[in-house]
Amino acid sequence: MQGKIESGSHVENPDVLEPKRWYQKFPHPMALIFYILLLASFLTWVVPKGAYDMESVDGRQRVIADSFHYLDAESSLSFAGAINQIFNIFVAIPQGLVQSGQYLFIVFVAGGLFNILYRTRALENLVGTTVKRIGLDNGKLLIWLATYLYGVFGISVGYENNIALVPVALLVSSALGYSNLVGACIAIGGIGIGFTLSPINPYTVGVAQGIAGIPIFSGALMRCVMAFIALSLLAWYITRFVAPGQRIEQHTEQDDGLSKKIMDYYLSGRDKSIIAVFFIGILVIAVCSYLAGTGALGRSWFIQEITAVFIIMSIVIAAISRIHPDRYVVQMIDGASKVTGGALVIGLAASIKVVLENGQIIYTIVDTLNQALDFMPNSMIAVGISVIQGIINLFIPSGSGQALVTMPVLIPLADLVGISYQVMILAFQVGDGLTNLIVPTSGGTLAMLALARVGYSDWLRVIFPLVALIYLLSWVFIVLAQWIQWA
Repeated sequence: MQGKIESGSHVENPDVLEPKRWYQKFPHPMALIFYILLLASFLTWVVPKGAYDMESVDGRQRVIADSFHYLDAESSLSFAGAINQIFNIFVAIPQGLVQSGQYLFIVFVAGGLFNILYRTRALENLVGTTVKRIGLDNGKLLIWLATYLYGVFGISVGYENNIALVPVALLVSSALGYSNLVGACIAIGGIGIGFTLSPINPYTVGVAQGIAGIPIFSGALMRCVMAFIALSLLAWYITRFVAPGQRIEQHTEQDDGLSKKIMDYYLSGRDKSIIAVFFIGILVIAVCSYLAGTGALGRSWFIQEITAVFIIMSIVIAAISRIHPDRYVVQMIDGASKVTGGALVIGLAASIKVVLENGQIIYTIVDTLNQALDFMPNSMIAVGISVIQGIINLFIPSGSGQALVTMPVLIPLADLVGISYQVMILAFQVGDGLTNLIVPTSGGTLAMLALARVGYSDWLRVIFPLVALIYLLSWVFIVLAQWIQWA
């Protein structure tokens, strides 16, 4: 049956398509990331190899400032060598899949966990009951409250650690009659901004302040103010620009949508038990992540440990719901199959880092970007650093890893140009964190998009203007902090 395109009061010919605007012409996520992979491969041909000398400090490898040097250049490339380098581009793809295995597996396991949760309808009943009590007429209020809530999770728990909460926002957006893209903006945007400006972020603020030798998690007040304003900007942006264009019919069937009218929702005793298990699991992840960040846990606590908690949660929830083991396996596999495309995008994106590492040009790029600061006036150096750190984040997506590479360079620079360590760390924090929302090498972001079933290109089109706005907001605070010599 041929579909119709409604425009005002008349029906247009479906075969006549309106010209697409520039932001509607993003290629498929796989194609877009493959183009970036080709660009990264080209850079390894033209950018000289380089390295820093390293030292061990408190058991961590750290870059020695002013130690960058170029590596010996190879002889001219033969025809066979060129063919081999081209072939290595495609070898990097399975290598990326292997290196990003923990992200792929958490996406598969989380997909299975939420498939079971959806089938129990416990979370759906919780969201439906909550919306019923607040009222559909207060949809904007719900979006604002949910945005702040996810921001708090980002501030207190971390980034990748909140992957399990993303599908809950999809239920909220569905209850309000919006597509998954609105739920993704609430969850991923809130978590990402909270993580970026968190005053207690152990991966960026903690590591950077430790390298600088200033009190850990100092300067919390300004970061809290920035986080609140940025989250408010996100909530306003969603309600003003994103949600109006993402309205769906209430009766539209979605895998992660609501199955009945809002007034028919209530919570049973079984629902409450399942919800309790889910939030206890989230609490365990939050507490253990914090303790691991301070070193009090005595072991690592990241993707693999979180995946293990997801598996335990799925088994306990299946037991409460009296799901037969055979049926449990089928439902886990079914849930994993729904997020396979998103998981493969993660692996393809990881191949970009593989190519850059194999080409030994990452540190050359880092050093070149840092040298660009020499041409900037002192009043704008911190702003420039936030931009440069955002570019570096494409090549070194780990916040703590980026801090270990760049802070030994930035801290001496702060002394030379008269910038306080706190301002320098804030510039690093903003550049590293905000670009997590858009760079294709951020495994956590791609994992969340996979669970939200939102395409990377669709996500970029919506989130990029917001990232630009929050960058502008951050620059105002950076300039202010520099002017008052915030310490």
